[in-house]
Formats: sequence, C-alpha cells, structure tokens
Amino acid sequence: MATLLDFRRRIRSVKNTQQITRAMKFVAAARLRRAQEAALAARPYAVELARVLRSTMARIESPEHPLLAKRPENNILVIVLTGERGLAGAFNSNVLRKAHEFFRSHQGKKITTIPVGKKGRDSLRRAGFRFAAEYVNVLARVDFKTAREIANLVADLYVKEEIDSVYIIFSEFKSVMVPTLAVEKLLPVEAIREDDTGKSEQGDRENKKPSETPIDYIYEQPEEQILSKLLPRYVETQILRAMLESSAAEHAARMTAMEAATNNANDVIEALTLHMNKVRQAAITKEIIEIVSGASYGA
Repeated sequence: MATLLDFRRRIRSVKNTQQITRAMKFVAAARLRRAQEAALAARPYAVELARVLRSTMARIESPEHPLLAKRPENNILVIVLTGERGLAGAFNSNVLRKAHEFFRSHQGKKITTIPVGKKGRDSLRRAGFRFAAEYVNVLARVDFKTAREIANLVADLYVKEEIDSVYIIFSEFKSVMVPTLAVEKLLPVEAIREDDTGKSEQGDRENKKPSETPIDYIYEQPEEQILSKLLPRYVETQILRAMLESSAAEHAARMTAMEAATNNANDVIEALTLHMNKVRQAAITKEIIEIVSGASYGA
C-alpha cells in the first residue's frame, strides 16, 4: 500500500510536469501568433497570383508550357508536411493518416515522397517509401528560400518526365480548435477556378458577390511570356503557403494539447491529494484507536 511519502512524491512530480506543460503552452501561444500572422498575410498574395494566372491562361487559346503538360499518373510525387516535434496532440498522426489514405487510393502507382518535417520523415522512412528529398528543421522559421528550393526540385522532375503529377498534403490552419487536412494538386497546373486558391479566404468568399465581374488585366508583355513567369511562381507560392499554414496549425495543436495536459494535471493532483488525505485520516484514526485500546487495557 502506498505511503504518505509516496503520495507526496507523486504529487510533486505531477506539479513539476504541470509547470513544463504550462510553459510549453505559453511558448506555443507566442509562436502561434507570429505563425498565424504570416499565414494570413500570405493568403491574399496567393489569391491574387492565382487570379492573374487564371486571367492569363484564359487569354491564350491553347497554352503550352512544360508545367501544363498532362500525362497518365503512373509516377506520383507527394509532398507531406508534418511537424518537427511531438507533444502536439494528433497533429502529426492526422496528417500521416491522410497521407496513407492517399497512398492506398493510388495503389499500383509508383509513389515518391518529399517529407517536410522530422516526424513525417521518420514515419515514411519506416514505411519504406522512396524519398526524392527530405527537409527537416525548416518549419520552425519558414522562409521563401526553402519553398523555392522545393518548387524548383519538383518542377525539374516534372519537366524531365520523371514524375507525372505532384500533390501536397498538409494541415491548413482554420482556427485554434479546427484544423483542416488538405490534399492539393500542384502539378500539372490545371485551369484554376474562382475558388481554388481562395479556399482559405473565407472573408474573400463572403464579401464576393456572385455577379461580380472578373478583373480584366492589361498586359504589356505577350501572354505566353507572362505565363512562363507566373507558373513557377505559382508553384512556389502554393508550397510556401502550405508551409506557413502547416506551421501555424502545428503551434495551434501544441498549444491546445499543452492546455489540456495542464488541466489534466490539475485533476490528477486533486485526485491524489484527496486519496492522500483519506490515507492520512485512516492512519490517524488507527493510531487513536490503538491509544484508546492501550489505555483501556491498562485500566
């Protein structure tokens, strides 16, 4: 049977753990604010870039570009964005589960992956997937250089016809409590609809009227020249936006998980304290009974 000393040690241990989870919650909250601001700031640029690209493609009768070439999807490249560390609830497992669902739906195809994040890299390596490249420790501070490097790699593989399509799987940031798993097709770049890159722009969709007239841009350069510049930039922007969204979603998941852990520690401490008091009261009662019994026997 556990003694009072054992209970005190257990309570002290839980309190120390609670201090760690509370500190991690505050750190995640601070990082979430910066990551959320970066993700929200990147969305309008992605929307406008897609709008200009859509307008340019509409002006060309038969647009031709290596990134527009369509082939049967026999070789598929999948970019999987996960977290660098754990203690984020079900964030990493949800993304990996979504990735495995995608892999099962494309059985019989040759799958190549590019994991972005240490957790995804370790899991996909254990599963035996082939890597075209791997990127770790890049989501703590997302920069455009990394996104451009990934975009150049996948574009080069696609132009060389080593892959037939490129997908990206990530957790899109909606709110602290509501993440959204997304699977988006990067290559080949298809005709972009009005709501393709505006999926994250709830305010843009709510404020937009159904009868709004599309913007008619005036171009100085030939449309083909503009299209050749916009397509690589569009791929870079989509990858950068996905990295920013994934980073914000990870911090939100970690903050929520640490808050739940802190609250659970409170419950454990209360339960242990109550049990300890019962044990102490039982010990006191036993001692009183022994004293009274001894006094009665002596009398």
